[in-house]
Amino acid sequence: MDEIAFVPLTAENFDPRSLDTFIRRQQVRECWRRAEGALVLRPAEYVEDWDLNQRREIAAEVLEAVRTGGAAFGALCGGEIVGFAVLAGGRLGSRRQYADLSLFYVSEPFRGRGAGGALFRRACAAAREMGAEKLYISAHSAREVMAAYWALGCMEAEEPDPHHVRAEPWDIQLELRL
Repeated sequence: MDEIAFVPLTAENFDPRSLDTFIRRQQVRECWRRAEGALVLRPAEYVEDWDLNQRREIAAEVLEAVRTGGAAFGALCGGEIVGFAVLAGGRLGSRRQYADLSLFYVSEPFRGRGAGGALFRRACAAAREMGAEKLYISAHSAREVMAAYWALGCMEAEEPDPHHVRAEPWDIQLELRL
């Protein structure tokens, strides 16, 4: 299989069709849920996926983040985007201490090959350069997603962002000190 290259994403190398071949598919079997103040693993069987319209909506979000002062990084294989990490423009938190990792995905066939970790490290470096103290992540609560974030050193957010909590009530709000 081709080697994976990592590049900053810009309006010059990324467009509304750049995610047309991206495979979001994820078979979810268990999710973390809060019960009596603690996180517990619960059965939850479903498939997460994006159709073409959703992939193009996500591509528009990537471009909007870049346009509004955020940063985006892509993992490419054979000229196709196989992973991406996006920091939204602006900051979160009472002291604006958080940079928001607004999008972070690796295409199904490329998971487990190190692309996610490499993208995450690039996002952390960019967040530090933006002056953030911490990275904020509203993370999908699937068992394997949370295992990956915990392996990267993330922990539950000290200051959950109300917008993220309302938008994705099943997500787990995380942070990483930079």
